[in-house]
Amino acid sequence: MSVVGIIAEYNPFHSGHEFLINQARLIAGSKNPIVVLMSGNYVQRGEMAIMDKWARAKAALASGADLVFEMPFSTSVEPADLFSLGNIEQLTKLGVTDLVFGVEDANLNFTYLGSKIAEIPPKRMDFHDYSQTYSTQYNQMVAREVGYEVNQPNAILGLAYAVANYNLGSPLNLHPVNRIGAGHDDLLQRDGIVQSASAIRNIILHKEDSKQLKQWMPKGEIHALEKQTVYPNWNLLFPFLKYRLESASLHELQQIYQMSEGLEYKMKHEIHLAHTFTEFLRHVKSKRYTYSRLRRLSLYTLLNVTQADMLDSFNHESLLLLGFSKMGRQYLKTIRKDAQDQIISKVDKKNTKSGSMHLQVRVDRLFEQLMHVDQNFGQRPLEV
Repeated sequence: MSVVGIIAEYNPFHSGHEFLINQARLIAGSKNPIVVLMSGNYVQRGEMAIMDKWARAKAALASGADLVFEMPFSTSVEPADLFSLGNIEQLTKLGVTDLVFGVEDANLNFTYLGSKIAEIPPKRMDFHDYSQTYSTQYNQMVAREVGYEVNQPNAILGLAYAVANYNLGSPLNLHPVNRIGAGHDDLLQRDGIVQSASAIRNIILHKEDSKQLKQWMPKGEIHALEKQTVYPNWNLLFPFLKYRLESASLHELQQIYQMSEGLEYKMKHEIHLAHTFTEFLRHVKSKRYTYSRLRRLSLYTLLNVTQADMLDSFNHESLLLLGFSKMGRQYLKTIRKDAQDQIISKVDKKNTKSGSMHLQVRVDRLFEQLMHVDQNFGQRPLEV
């Protein structure tokens, strides 16, 4: 039995994602489920999702997914290594046997490369060159040790999956699939059959003609987008971040997750001078930190996510069931007993007292304030 997993953001869901689900179906067959572990309202590079988790889950279910779970915030907003480790561990607990993921070159032997990278001694990853980012030094080290230079975004994430899978005892069979159409961060290619999620978000945020989206997105999702009055982005959130940084004490900022090396001083100083989020990031940026790292730190700061919050979430993780198909419902019955404490179908006071659901509900409060739609309490899993 091949239970196929997909790790996704769907920010937003588009034709490239539909293609990957179709490829997963070829592996799963007609009688086995496709399980999607999807970021909630906050995504890996430190941003709010442009649509809420329920709308994105609905699009995935309509396109062939059988079960869609929300990954914990403490996994979804992390660098690639921790993002991958947390998600592969969760998929394994859900009984998933195979992982399908999109890459620029599916001919690479990700399983082999992942094992070779995982076997590199930790001391060789103790980088001290502050003139380059950690990720740059990591990629250079991998090129030296393994003989392959990692510089494409999906290949980087694919290798992170492979390393995590190896470190967990290789519980999943890896199936890289060649991406079709635009690359991960490509600009709009109007004649393309698949656009990048970045290009689609730019169309939405710049309020361009939404009719063109029908070429690249499901109709139901476009309809949901057109009903939205607010599209979350950092320009909208910047005043809140500014208030948070200017009003918090240095001691409070030092408790924020991943706040290190005196960044609280730099951020507190630069926020007072910056007029936009882009300007703020440029002023805080150094050769030591990537923009993704700084966006994640800004998001942790905005949401007041501390080291203690993340540790509590890591130690008590659960998954919110966002939706299921008929096949998904049947599969859920077979794993429910083994994953009873892990899967939550209804958010209530009891299961949000602590752990990942406590943090999930808390960070979603800001999203709810912006979107005016409840994200947890009162919601029920979608059924297709």
